[in-house]
Parts: sequence; C-alpha cells; structure tokens
Amino acid sequence: MADYPAAIATQQADNDRVCVTEWRFPPGHATGWHKHGYDYVVVPTTDGVLTLQHPDGSRTESPIKLGNSYYRDAGVEHDVINLTDREIVFVEIEFKTPR
Repeated sequence: MADYPAAIATQQADNDRVCVTEWRFPPGHATGWHKHGYDYVVVPTTDGVLTLQHPDGSRTESPIKLGNSYYRDAGVEHDVINLTDREIVFVEIEFKTPR
C-alpha cells in the first residue's frame, strides 16, 4: 500500500450525540486506514470520484455527487483516497447514540 498525505479533517461539531467533520481531499490525499465505530452519513459538497482501499487489498471507485447523501452502518473499514486531479470535499456525520 502506498502512503498518501493526510486529507484535511475539520471538526465542526462534537458532542455526546454526534460528530460532524468536513473532509477535504486535495489530489493524492487520503484519510488513512480506519474503521468506523459509529453509523454515519456522508454529505458530498463537491462532485468527484474517490478510491476506496478495502481490507483484502482490493480497490473500488466511489463516485460522489454534490447533495446526494448516503448512509453506512458502523464497522466499515477502509482507506479513502483521492486519485483525481481536483479537490473532493464531503461532510461526515457520525451518530454516537444507539438506534
């Protein structure tokens, strides 16, 4: 696995119920390997294609579209990488309280 510079994470809110983080991915930047401990929603603020590195070493492309939010359950494990030539941005909302 290649090492990439860290994507820029700006925490917008963090309390006992939610954590809201803006993620900015300049070209060639990545989140780093992580496992989501909470259910979460991603709200894209740009269009773009992110590359997901999976635990088995495979990669998939994940297109995101401005305003098309999506939900994922806790437990997702991956590295999110911007292999495009333009910045990609989204807001992630993690739900700390149980369903």
